[in-house]
Amino acid sequence: MLMDSNKCSLLVVDVQARLLPAIADGAEVLKNCVWLTGVARRLGVPVVVSEQYPEGLGRTAEPLLAAAGDATLVTKTHFSCVAEDCLADTAVDQRRQVVVVGTEAHVCVLQTVLELRWQGKEVFVVTDAVGSRKPADREVALARMRSHGVELVTREMVAFEWLKRSATEQFRAINRDFIRDN
Repeated sequence: MLMDSNKCSLLVVDVQARLLPAIADGAEVLKNCVWLTGVARRLGVPVVVSEQYPEGLGRTAEPLLAAAGDATLVTKTHFSCVAEDCLADTAVDQRRQVVVVGTEAHVCVLQTVLELRWQGKEVFVVTDAVGSRKPADREVALARMRSHGVELVTREMVAFEWLKRSATEQFRAINRDFIRDN
C-alpha cells in the first residue's frame, strides 16, 4: 500500500518545547517534523497538531508551529489522541491514511497509532521523525507498532509517494526546496 496525498493526513503528536530537550536526538526529530510538515502543506495534505497538557509541557515548538501555519491544533490530557476523541471532525478522522510523527514514540505516538489501526486506518509512522527520551523505548515502540500492522517509513518515502512522479513542476519545486540539500 502506497501513501496517497489525496487520502492522507499528517498527524504531529506532542512536539512540545519543554519536552523536546529531553528527547534523544530531539533537534533531529524536530527538524524532520518541520520538513515533513512543510512538504505536506506544499502538497495540500492536511496537518493536525496535538499538544499534551500544554500548561505543563509547553506549546508546540515554535519552528513547527510556523511550518504548520493554519493546521488544526488539538489539546489533550489522555496519552492517545484517539482516546479523548480530540481528532473527531479533523482530517485524521475524515481520511483513510494517517502519517504520524512526534513524541514520545513509546507513549503518545504508540497509543495513538494503535488506536488508529483498531479504527481501520492505514497508519504510517515516520521513523526519522519520532523520538523518546530513551532510544530503547523508541526502538521497542517501533517494533510493537510494526507487529500491529503499522507501516514504518522515512520522511523521504512519504514525500516521494505523495509526489508519485518526477516529471512535474510540483516535483521540481519539492526537490529544490526540500529534498536536494536536506
